[in-house]
Amino acid sequence: MPQKPYGMICPITRACDILEPRWTIPILVGLWAGATRFNDLRREIGSISPALLSRRLKELEDMGLVERVTDPATGSVDYLRTEAAIALEPALNALAQWAQCFIDAEVALCTSSVSNLMWKMRGAFVADALPRRRVVLQFRFSDPELEYGTYWAILQPGAAAEICTAIPGFDIDLYIETNRVSMHGILLGRATIAGELANGQLYLSGDPVLARTMPHWLKRGEYAQFDGIAMLPVARRRATEVLPQRRVVAR
Repeated sequence: MPQKPYGMICPITRACDILEPRWTIPILVGLWAGATRFNDLRREIGSISPALLSRRLKELEDMGLVERVTDPATGSVDYLRTEAAIALEPALNALAQWAQCFIDAEVALCTSSVSNLMWKMRGAFVADALPRRRVVLQFRFSDPELEYGTYWAILQPGAAAEICTAIPGFDIDLYIETNRVSMHGILLGRATIAGELANGQLYLSGDPVLARTMPHWLKRGEYAQFDGIAMLPVARRRATEVLPQRRVVAR
């Protein structure tokens, strides 16, 4: 059924018409984050079906926001933002800052995906703040009905961080037990490591130096860098599914 026109002339309304279909903005943000291949975009975005992603990319291409580039030698396809899409960055940044400050933290984080969170964790480690050796971290999430509740991060000097769902065969240096809202809140600046340890949403055990220095080697996202962010409430329901090992308080 065709939509009834608004009956008003407003550039904001017209822009919203173009960006309104679900997944449009997440796709642009995924491209902004550096994903150009179809499967990388799916991982970056989260729970979007291949068919819907394909359709949205075609729509964005038709609107002049995405350019499809095919390598004739290999047949591989990359999706690139056009100048029109790049020009949206200041507006999207402003939306992000508004959301961080004015949308309740628990509401903002309640639909986060653990698999998507861990995919993005690859860029959250500060190599210079880690020991100059292989470091293995185990993340265990207490959230119910997860396809994978345990992940491992393998961090080695001079190599990209690896995130896996199978036991890597190395000794674990630090065990991190938490839930998706808590960890996502830490990365987005909606919570602090010390605060989540204190309220029972986060447990650390293993290497005491890694535990103590976690605020230095775990990098917060770019949208955690300004004032006025709406924080997760300190007093929250304890994640009863988490089975604590040895609790370490970050200072």
